[in-house]
Amino acid sequence: MIKTVIFGVAVALAPLAASAQATLTAETTTPGSTPHYIDTTLAAILDSAGVATVQITEGATLTNSVQAVAQGRLDMAPAPLILPFLLSRGIGPYSGVGPEDGAEMASNLRVLFWNSGSAQIFAYYNNNPVEDIRSLDGLRIWNGPPRGAALTSGRAMIQLLSGAKDGEGYEGIQTAWPDTVSSITGGGADAWTIPEGLPSGREIAIAAAGGITMHDVPSDLLASKLGQQILAAPGHAPYSVPVEAFRAAYAGNDITIVTDDDTFDSFATAFGQIVNASMDDDLAYQITKAYLDGEQRFIEGSPRGPFSMLSFGDIDGVSQGACGAVQIKMHNGAIRAFEEAGHSVADCLRP
Repeated sequence: MIKTVIFGVAVALAPLAASAQATLTAETTTPGSTPHYIDTTLAAILDSAGVATVQITEGATLTNSVQAVAQGRLDMAPAPLILPFLLSRGIGPYSGVGPEDGAEMASNLRVLFWNSGSAQIFAYYNNNPVEDIRSLDGLRIWNGPPRGAALTSGRAMIQLLSGAKDGEGYEGIQTAWPDTVSSITGGGADAWTIPEGLPSGREIAIAAAGGITMHDVPSDLLASKLGQQILAAPGHAPYSVPVEAFRAAYAGNDITIVTDDDTFDSFATAFGQIVNASMDDDLAYQITKAYLDGEQRFIEGSPRGPFSMLSFGDIDGVSQGACGAVQIKMHNGAIRAFEEAGHSVADCLRP
């Protein structure tokens, strides 16, 4: 269900604070996801710092959110970096926009900060096990919402594991994000692949209906030509966490973790917190400064905090999933905040 929550209403209504504190609109994903945790934590930090009141719409489709920011209809959103890439070319979910208008819209996007906290996983119920994750033909697999970055990554995951393509080797099942858990627990899929933060409230909810097994990408597949292409694809970044830390994150839940070595390895969904280029430089600076000052709160505020892979240091661009196929820039105000904090910012990210 899509709903809007407002952070800092009391502060915004106070006569002395109203003139100093901006009111921003934002959209994010469903509760329990990494973007949702980051956005709601940021909103609370901005309110505490007196920077802004943030009205957040939850359960949004980020494909639409990115376009809304680019058009100036929305102030802020978390963007899987493949979406600005697709928008800049007017392809995929933005094919109706067209290349020329898409390129113009994408040029309006700016990033305040980065993260890559969602790793692609493959899972199934133990009472209906997948005997070989390299052989997925004939299965019904939930692989994303009806359109967008997650669906692209989900299809890539199944192709990497088994060579199967959606609609050919297997039946791809797609539903809106808020319906994901009910679709899977209701028996609508034999298996699922989702970009998940650690720990994932969604996987815990799915496991509450019965024990599940979760796989990473086998090392030989990740090192293959296709694996390396997927790692370097627009919107992706490498992801590796010690398997014991991964298991500890799900302690107390009926979730089995399977890897072929001592790390959980996959590809991450690279994100940028986007705003429109027209945002006032000082406001972008104040938001980013509050974000950097709030590092401890981000890390310690949730079990997924240490695994959110937020950018609090030097920004080289490549590690963030930019400066390659994805050519999105940072906002000048954000660059100023990072540099004042003593961090370097790659030239390729400067407008």
